[in-house]
Amino acid sequence: MDLDLAQVRAFAVAAEELHFGHAARRLSITQQALSKRIARLEAVLGARLLDRDGRGTGLTEAGRRFLEPALRLLAQGEAAVAAVACARRPLRIDVWGHLYAPMRTVAQAVEGVPGLEVEPVPGRDLPSVAAALLRGGTDAGFGRVHPLTGGLGEGLTHRLVRLEPVDALLSTDHPLADRPVLRPAELREGGGALRYPAAVDRLDFLTRFADQFGIADRVGSVNLGLEHFVERVRADRDCFSLVPADCPLPDLPGVRTVPLVDPTPLYAWSLLWREEHPAAVGRPPSDRPVTAEPGRPVTADPRRTTTERHHPLLDPLLRAFGEEARRSRWLEYDPARDWLPEADQAALDA
Repeated sequence: MDLDLAQVRAFAVAAEELHFGHAARRLSITQQALSKRIARLEAVLGARLLDRDGRGTGLTEAGRRFLEPALRLLAQGEAAVAAVACARRPLRIDVWGHLYAPMRTVAQAVEGVPGLEVEPVPGRDLPSVAAALLRGGTDAGFGRVHPLTGGLGEGLTHRLVRLEPVDALLSTDHPLADRPVLRPAELREGGGALRYPAAVDRLDFLTRFADQFGIADRVGSVNLGLEHFVERVRADRDCFSLVPADCPLPDLPGVRTVPLVDPTPLYAWSLLWREEHPAAVGRPPSDRPVTAEPGRPVTADPRRTTTERHHPLLDPLLRAFGEEARRSRWLEYDPARDWLPEADQAALDA
């Protein structure tokens, strides 16, 4: 028996709304067209699925038995369409943490991999990228993953792909600027204020570093880009900041970077993506934003219709990062020599 998916969808929406007028509006068709589609489906099945009378619309016993497999059928149909549509476009990857130049790591991993077409897109921060992934607005994310308020959020997973040593960024007039290397304890004792390139509550790594090594004086900034931030550090001999060792800095005189040792802090870069599972079928996408609320995880809106299947290039992307990590020794970590925040250690051990 061949089923027409348009007829099946007409039944599914009518079964959910239990009102032909509302169902017709959702499907952008007339009530007459909706009735015809359902009547044709009932004729093919040889059973009445919906009862309509003066009291309203209700499911028959056959309609109740048919509804659940009908929803699964629609989900599989959407998955088949999505698989073809995704194959025709590059994998979209939202990248955040732009002051630390994350694109250089993405480029190093994917360049030279045949057929791996990616479209990097600037993301504002981890919460906004997580929300885009849960909505199905992007395929993957790349940046530093840290616990959001209430947890990372059901439906997302991530893999740590690079650990990058961190240097101290100092004005050349800073009292410690002439040292060949620095220990975090020396920054606590004579480094002055730890300057953030954005608001203090926006940068999890710097806060965890300051908490770990007892640096109480912390100064926030307005995020106007890396060059502006480096200029602020250059102008203040009583502050310092941290930057990944390979981060390309603006060519400005009067600043220098000094390697950190005993221990060496490591900045963790991760790939983030949505877990694969069928989404709800039969409801329109929600216009409500997905946000991290205090005490609650980031969660997807259960009314979205997108069938959540991976972009076909996600697995090749993960393999490309894994191969580059082995080639460039991106995941080397020695707890006797290096320092990682606890959440990053847990991700490394997973």
